[in-house]
Amino acid sequence: MWRMEEGERSPLLSQGTAGQAQPLARNSPPASNIPGPALREDQVGGWGCRCCPGAKHQAWREDQASSLSLPTGSSCVKYLTFLSNFLFSLLALWALAAGLWGLTVKRSPEGGWGGALPTDPMLGLLLGGLLVSVVTLSGCLGALCENSCLLRFYCGAVLTCLALEALAGALVVALWGPLQDGLKYTLHVAIIHYRDDPDLCFLLDQVQLGLQCCGAVSYQDWQQNLYFNCSSPGVQACSLPASCCINPREEGALVNTQCGFGVLHLDPDAAGQVVYLQGCWPVLQQWLRGNMRAIGSCAITVAVIQGTELLWAACLLRALAVQKAAKDTEPSPLGGASTTLPTEQS
Repeated sequence: MWRMEEGERSPLLSQGTAGQAQPLARNSPPASNIPGPALREDQVGGWGCRCCPGAKHQAWREDQASSLSLPTGSSCVKYLTFLSNFLFSLLALWALAAGLWGLTVKRSPEGGWGGALPTDPMLGLLLGGLLVSVVTLSGCLGALCENSCLLRFYCGAVLTCLALEALAGALVVALWGPLQDGLKYTLHVAIIHYRDDPDLCFLLDQVQLGLQCCGAVSYQDWQQNLYFNCSSPGVQACSLPASCCINPREEGALVNTQCGFGVLHLDPDAAGQVVYLQGCWPVLQQWLRGNMRAIGSCAITVAVIQGTELLWAACLLRALAVQKAAKDTEPSPLGGASTTLPTEQS
């Protein structure tokens, strides 16, 4: 038989496809002793093989994840922004719920949205709580999720609020006289429509009880009310609300709602023994003058808090921009300029 000489290659072995392994040499060890894939994985895990593409890519990803995280200072700013806005959002949501509850309870089927005063107190509370809750929740979520869009919206909203507050303060200083006249007119309107709006009734009672006054300029201003006018045919004619009384409880646990009945018939000396004769407007003017510093300090404190939160959000935005730039320019694990690997084409 024909025998193949040593060193001569078989024609059957040369007819393989491109890329197949070459035949083993005569003195090579058996195939069973060659390390398989499982042994290579164990060696990679145990020895930390750096020439393996998978291990190299995994180590590179871990290094990049640690290097692209926010610095310690930016992380502190992130959580401070979240915490401060979270507290303010709780207050805003409480105000929103109170305003919604007030509007739901007081509205009757025949009642409309128009009131005696230009702004309904409950409606103002509802809109204010809604606005503040939207802004603060955007700050909370933007800081916690590191969302640049929400943080930009938050910065714009806070900056707008600061500008409006500065404008309102300038208008109050410039138009202090007309504002006083408007506040005095508002007290007269509140007295006329005292029985028309439960919120207005409650607010005016609290003002008279807190300032210990009655009416706008004097207690005789209640003659402008349809129910308390002396020409009224009702049982409250020539009377005053219980909030005008000096001692509305009369040493009892409950308020005596009839303590002001018939007081407008009395002379000032006799009426002064039962109700307050001084109007609320002079007392309110005196209170404003005495507490002007406290009001200004509160306004400045609110502005400082808003400015600090705006500064925190701006610093966090800058840190996120630096982090994004670092991610865009990070080198590829295989030495390229991009982290994305080319997809396999069919």
